[in-house]
Parts: sequence; structure tokens; C-alpha cells
Amino acid sequence: MASSDSAEGEAVSGAQLIAESLKAQNIEYMFGVVGIPVTEIAVAAQAVGIKYVGMRNEQAACYAASAIGYLTGRPLIVIGGSSDRNQETMGAFQEFPQVEAGRLYSKLSVRPSSLEVIPAVIEKAVRSSICGRPGSCYIDIPGDFVNLQVNKSSVKYAECCLPPPISTAECSAVSKAASILTRSKQPLLIIGKGAAYSHAENSIRKLVELCGLPFLPTPMAKGVVPDNHPNCVAAARSTALQHADVIVLFGARLNWILHFGLPPRFRQDVKVIQIDICAEELGNNVRPAAVLLGDINAVTKQLLEEFSKRPWKYPSDSEWWKKLKEKIIYNEERSKALALQESLPMNYYTVFHHIRELIPKDCILVSEGANTMDIGRTMLPNYYPRQRLDAGTFGTMGVGLGFAIAAAMVAKDRTPEKRVICVEGDSAFGFSGMEVETICRYNLPILIIVVNNNGIYTGLDADSWKEIVKLGDPATCVPPVSLLPNSHYEEVMSAFGGKGYFVKTPEELQNALKASLTDKQRPALINVMIDPLSERKKQEFPWLTRSNL
Repeated sequence: MASSDSAEGEAVSGAQLIAESLKAQNIEYMFGVVGIPVTEIAVAAQAVGIKYVGMRNEQAACYAASAIGYLTGRPLIVIGGSSDRNQETMGAFQEFPQVEAGRLYSKLSVRPSSLEVIPAVIEKAVRSSICGRPGSCYIDIPGDFVNLQVNKSSVKYAECCLPPPISTAECSAVSKAASILTRSKQPLLIIGKGAAYSHAENSIRKLVELCGLPFLPTPMAKGVVPDNHPNCVAAARSTALQHADVIVLFGARLNWILHFGLPPRFRQDVKVIQIDICAEELGNNVRPAAVLLGDINAVTKQLLEEFSKRPWKYPSDSEWWKKLKEKIIYNEERSKALALQESLPMNYYTVFHHIRELIPKDCILVSEGANTMDIGRTMLPNYYPRQRLDAGTFGTMGVGLGFAIAAAMVAKDRTPEKRVICVEGDSAFGFSGMEVETICRYNLPILIIVVNNNGIYTGLDADSWKEIVKLGDPATCVPPVSLLPNSHYEEVMSAFGGKGYFVKTPEELQNALKASLTDKQRPALINVMIDPLSERKKQEFPWLTRSNL
């Protein structure tokens, strides 16, 4: 490899090559925590116009990058610095088999063999990330590569990869699926995150309305068809899942979120029509009656075309619709009764009622926590696609602030009037609370609402806490789910220049919401104290059902 003073041509460093290659692949954002040996990569990225957001925790940086991938369709590429090549096996600083470890979790895990191939490797990583079912890719950069230089003439530059091909299902499979659906007595559409990612909202809404079908969104698919659409049966979720005889999955997986598609949450004889871009997903847990392999939007259009040839509409006066609507009314009335309770401390439903009344309909909602996230899914509607971000498939806590930062960056560039509302449980907030400093440093107009019950699932009030700690060492006396009562999380926001509110009553909550939504120039955190024993309304099934195999 030549040095920078070589007469053969202009020299370029490894850091520059990485930055230029990412820019060539239309990468707009980078999130990370810089340190030896990757600081120069972040500086080089800024120099070519990539927006670098310095996070406080690498985990939160990955969450932010994954949210960017979901919101923009561009990939999650993880770039990690590793030890210098000439120090391998010597016990180098943070030496670890990163490429091998990355293979367990990534679609591609690779270390470039030389500086010259970095553009080609990055192009392949981006291509691998966005084709088929999207996923992360890992690129390992030896520390000595960052400042090493080569002649530009020797570099194998790569153009931006082509967009993923749009694949469609076999025509016979489409016809079979339509036949099964038209014979159903109690049909149900389940709209998954894959439908949101493929921008299938217009096609799916047309299908819902053309065929008069009830639909149920999974958490991150809320808004693909608006939650207030008359065919949405989210408020009767358990009934819809348990009694449907034909279910069409639009990019939704039969994993734990959908109780694996098994009894008692589903009928033993349910017929599943599965639409997915990933062939390996077809047939997981339940043998499907029909499989449609392809892009969700393209396949939905095929179904629309099929039903234009043989018009069919599910009757709106069926016993199935009657049953669903009765359950919807019953559940909504129960939630409304809880929301209108005037006793203090407030419960979850009261808090979400006031939040729903005041936040903009087109805001991006980020949520995480146990009851906070679960109740929020039912109480906070979404009207537009790709505007709800939550813990999703892996149920991982700590995603909230990273997701909110990513959403705010995208909104700032594309829809600057859009607000990002991040609703956190107090336990979930603790996983990445220092990202409040990141939010303030970049002056992102994010509103964080911490629903504070002094614990994980449930907590203790201040008086109960005092009595318990009198018994001895808190490590042996305090319940494992309890957190310090009345913690002032809003002061974390105030410490970094944002605005904090500590509220205990509906009136204080309303005033804080109005003030923080009016002030669009700085971040805010509303710390909402609720009853430590507040929980969800009684459920028909435990949240994680032990399925009958």
C-alpha cells in the first residue's frame, strides 16, 4: 500500500473511504459513540455530509439506527473498530472475534481484506441489508485501517446498489387464497410490520374496504389502516384471534406477539393465509392453507386484481361482525370507565385519556414499558403508517429514547412540523435515560412522558417504602420490582437545558401537555405520578399465553 506522498496519485485514508462509500449508498445518518479507533470515521462522515449523532450508549445508537432503517428504508449497518491486524492473538486492546460473533445476529458479517475493497464491501452490506427481509449487517474495521492511506486509483469504487426487486406471488397461490377467503365464515386480516415497511397502506385499505373485512394491526403496523377505521377490531383483539376461521397475515409473524397461532388463543382448525417476503417464515408454528411469497404491497395488489375479477364482499350484517362489535363496545366502555376515574393518584387509563385528547393526530408515537406500552397501544390511536415505534418483536426495554432521537432526526429533515411523543414507563426510562442529554445537545423537540408508578409492573408509595426500609438492608427487604418512590426524572431534563414537569393531577397533566406542545423549540419531560398499584384491566388470557401444542 502506498503512502500519502506517493507520486502515483491522490491518497485517501480508510476513514475517508468508509465515509465516501456510505454516502455513495445514500446513507444520511450515523449514530454512535466515538472512541479509539473510530473517531476519525465519524469526522470523515460529517465531512461528506452524513449527519452524525453522538449517543451516550452504543446500545441506544443501534436502536436509533434500526429505527432509521424502518422509517427510511435505508439499512442498519453496524461498523465496529477492532484491534490492529498485527496485534491479533497477542491480547490486543479489546481484542475479540467480532466478525464471528456478528454472524449470529447479522445478514452479513465481514472484515474488508484491504482498503481498496472497502467500497465494494459496504455496497454489499447495504444491498444485503435491504434485500429480502431487511436486517442488520456488520462491517469490522481493523484499527490500523482507519488512518492508513492508499492511492485512489487502486480503489474499487462501487455505485449505489440497486433498489430491492419487487417480487410477486404465484398466480395460482393468489387464486387459492382468494377462494379460501371467500368461503370463510369468520375472516380476519392481521396487518404486520412488514406491511408498514413495504408501504402497503393504500393497497391494504382498498382491500379492507372492497371486501368489507375486519382487521387487526400488530403494534408497529398501527396506522397502516387508521385505528379509527370502522373495520378495525383492535378493541376486540382476543375475541377476533380466538374465533376467526380464516386469517390472512400481511407481513405478520406467528411469534409470541400473536401467541404462535396456537390454541387456546386461536382455533384448532383455523386456516392461515400467509403473505411474507421471507420464504423461511412461511409455515412457522402453523401449517398455512395458502402461502404467498412476495412483497406485501405487490401481493396485496394481486389480491385486489383477483377480487376485481370475482367481486366478493363479506356481509356487514353477519353474526361475526355482530359479535366483534359487541365486544368492542364492551371493552371500550370498560376502558372509558377507568379513564374517567377521578381518584388520586391517577391510573394508567386516566393518564392516557388526557394524552390522547391533547397530542397531535399526526405525531410520531414512541412507547416502551410493560403496562405503559401495552395500555398505550389500546388507548393512543395511530392514524398514519410508520408513526408508531415500540419494543416490537423482541420486547426489548431501552429502545424508546434511541427510537425517539431517530424519529426526530427524520422529522426534522422531512416534516419539521411533526412532533415526536415518547411515552415511557419509569423502569424503561432508566435503561437509556442519559440519552436526554443527547436530545438536548441536538435540540430535538421531543416530548418525553414518563408514566411513573415507582416500579417495574408495580411499586410502593412513599409511606410503604419508609416502613419497609426500617426492616433492614434494602437489598434484603425491598421488593425486587420496586424503584425509589417519587423519583424526579423531570430534573434530568432540566439539568441539560430542557423543560421538566412533575405532575400528580389531571389538571397538572393537561397544563404540562399544553405548555410542552406549544413550545416547539426545546425538549420537555413530563413526569406523571400514578397509583403504584395501577394495572391493566382484567384480561381474558395472560399476556404470554402458554399455548397448547
